[in-house]
Amino acid sequence: MKQVHTTCAYCGVGCGIAAEVTGERSVTIRGDADHPANFGKLCSKGTHLGETVSLDGRLLHPMIGERRAGWDEALDLVADKMRDCIARHGPDSVALYVSGQLLTEDYYVANKLMKGFVGSANIDTNSRLCMASAVAAHNRAFGEDIVPVTYDDLDEADLILLVGSNTAWCHPVIWQRIEAAREKRGTMIVVIDPRRTETAEQADLFVPVLPDGDVGLFNALLVEMAARGLVDEHALPQPLPPAGGEHGGVSAGVFAALSDLVAAHPRMVTVFSMGSNQSVAGTDKGNAIINLHLATGRINLAGAGPFSMTGQPNAMGGREVGGLANMLACHLGFSDEERADVAAFWQAPRMCSGPGLKAVDLFRAVHDGRVKFLWVMATNPAVSMPDAGFVREALARCETVVVSDVIADTDTAKFAHVRLPALAWGEKDGTVTNSERRVSRQRALFAAPGDARADWAIIGDVAQRMGFTGFDWTNAAGVFREYAAMTALAVKHGKVLDLTDKAGVSDAEYEALEPFLWGGRHPMAGRAMQFVPVEARVREADPEYPLRLNTGRYRDQWHTMTRTGLSPTLAQHRREPLLEVHPADAAGLADGGLARVVTASGASVFRVSVTEAQVRGQVFVPMHWTDAMASGGRGNVLPDQSVDPVSGQPGFKNNACRIEPVASDWRAFLVRHDAIAPQGLVWWSRSAITGGWLYELAGDGAVDADVLLPAGERVEAVDMARGMRRLAVLDAGGMLKAALYVTRTGQLPAREWISGQLGASGAALPELLAARPSAPAPDRGPVVCVCHGIGAKQILAVVEQGAGTVADVGKACGAGTNCGSCRPAIARMLREWNETLVEAAE
Repeated sequence: MKQVHTTCAYCGVGCGIAAEVTGERSVTIRGDADHPANFGKLCSKGTHLGETVSLDGRLLHPMIGERRAGWDEALDLVADKMRDCIARHGPDSVALYVSGQLLTEDYYVANKLMKGFVGSANIDTNSRLCMASAVAAHNRAFGEDIVPVTYDDLDEADLILLVGSNTAWCHPVIWQRIEAAREKRGTMIVVIDPRRTETAEQADLFVPVLPDGDVGLFNALLVEMAARGLVDEHALPQPLPPAGGEHGGVSAGVFAALSDLVAAHPRMVTVFSMGSNQSVAGTDKGNAIINLHLATGRINLAGAGPFSMTGQPNAMGGREVGGLANMLACHLGFSDEERADVAAFWQAPRMCSGPGLKAVDLFRAVHDGRVKFLWVMATNPAVSMPDAGFVREALARCETVVVSDVIADTDTAKFAHVRLPALAWGEKDGTVTNSERRVSRQRALFAAPGDARADWAIIGDVAQRMGFTGFDWTNAAGVFREYAAMTALAVKHGKVLDLTDKAGVSDAEYEALEPFLWGGRHPMAGRAMQFVPVEARVREADPEYPLRLNTGRYRDQWHTMTRTGLSPTLAQHRREPLLEVHPADAAGLADGGLARVVTASGASVFRVSVTEAQVRGQVFVPMHWTDAMASGGRGNVLPDQSVDPVSGQPGFKNNACRIEPVASDWRAFLVRHDAIAPQGLVWWSRSAITGGWLYELAGDGAVDADVLLPAGERVEAVDMARGMRRLAVLDAGGMLKAALYVTRTGQLPAREWISGQLGASGAALPELLAARPSAPAPDRGPVVCVCHGIGAKQILAVVEQGAGTVADVGKACGAGTNCGSCRPAIARMLREWNETLVEAAE
């Protein structure tokens, strides 16, 4: 068996993985105990990466329209289309939209092609949607996109503020590190968030800030620290920035408690993430946080500093090599001197003259015809961009759309004239940079399937077909050496980024490259830093849309689910996209029913979850669902195109909306082995199960079982009085191919047992129609711990037997002992159990 040390495909923690290849397309995944980002720990998504490496749904050959083509024909066509577009309309008629899923080498080659040879900076990345405001705040404060801390500072902090970060769900390994610091040194944890997330439930203090109230809150904290004599007066402008927004909508009591904690703990790290960045005031939020650290001297010290946690595995690497439209490679800008140095290094024939179009503006330019050639790499903007309906219109209008991806059928790929098969995570070879600036190797586990190729090689071949030189690397190591050598320009222009000591690595040394940190632990020590005054701004209310909409991630899903959606294990946590709404805002809605969320940009249907955890006046929906996975639930059709004026990052977190109930004549669920997209229903969604898919359905009128079920021997049970109908389809050998359960007024049976029968034989027909075995199996309840498959009833059973803490539960049944992202849920169950005991005693 072959063991490969590589990195995880998901968030910006950058966890190391020790992968043991066990077959042609199978692998056992465990955390790399020697990797300094995670020391062997993995979250649920990383743990179950092995469930996502099959070739199901893969794009394995170049496609021109719906016709399979060879690489030469496809690349000739792409090069010809790009060359012709530049000749007819100029270089700015061409654009690339790339992704934090790319490796640094891929990013570098794409940036070099566009900015140095096409002659346009119209290359932007989906990191614009998650990290651009942090980048802008860093540049304003530090003169460079620098994260001034490392994970070690979390270990040594006495106070950690988590701002707009559901860390337990979105960065679980970092959450474990924070929990360990609390256990070891008594570190206090504060969560500042509009939502009472599972992370917030475990905080020592929850600060329920209003949407976009962060600037007002941090300005108020700065004023309060100044009043207590805890700031360097020489570091502050006069007068102090106004607090505004009454401390971001935080009550006086909570603000006082927060102020006392901040005043008492100089070793303070503030972690801010997507909840802070994805705002029309995201850059100002970042600078408000940095300002507090600068004014109080809580930076460049062990256990202190502002910490922007990236969302994607290589958002940082993309930022290093100029993946954003408003920067050149190696943290350089567009001054005449910087442009001249880059042009000379690349021997670029047509250096771009200035910044290009940022993501939202880029798709506007596609929509209105200014951009006529668009190449999308490793991302799905038809789902992930705000106002995604507008983006789909833009893609449909574009003269030439090229998509490089690993999946054949994505919402974006449907608009492609040319599709190019790229390597997936398990086949890639290169480097990534995590949130703390640590560069790690990503290594291939499997040979390239079909005709799939590395993105850097695809881009390089197109460049050479266009007559450009300097794109003839033979491996990823060659690209890395060139990038590392180019960082000499960053050093020349006073930047911290410096990889020049790696510019001479041999292929063998590159293959064996160990994780390394550039910039040191505190890269801004001894360097000039800038206080940036910022003022609170409030988005205007709209009486037609009285609620505020927030969007975000689920614990066990990733981006648009083209990878995690394949995992039966990860699907158990949230099988459908939920609209979370406070009971006071849920008039006319039924918990578990359907509702439509409507904004000025669009509308989409979701399953309703009525919960006290959601603040009144605000609702939440996830970002992950696509047309491939549901008829609705598309969260990103809802936000408008408003962006931060400095960074260009969209404001996903605070949009005006209204909600309305959606009725249906019948409800159903279906299990079958293959993926379908039912038509004409009120609602459908699908999630992976072992051996196939589980569909949730709702519709009006008659149920067309012939459309929903495959061919085969059918058995059926009908109860007309209750509007119940149940059908099972068997193959010639008696194996279950599909089963459909419909009700108009009653309850549907549980899904778990019948899902496990798909592709199996031996169950009696009455059992199949009842969707349960004749001898009832133990009911584990809804899955809480995905890593170990532990359900709520199993956890409650060990609590009844005396497990009184989260640790006790873990020892008794294993729940919460791997990635830790379910520990907040376990803690809530314990709290509710104890509250029940107290009530019973009274």
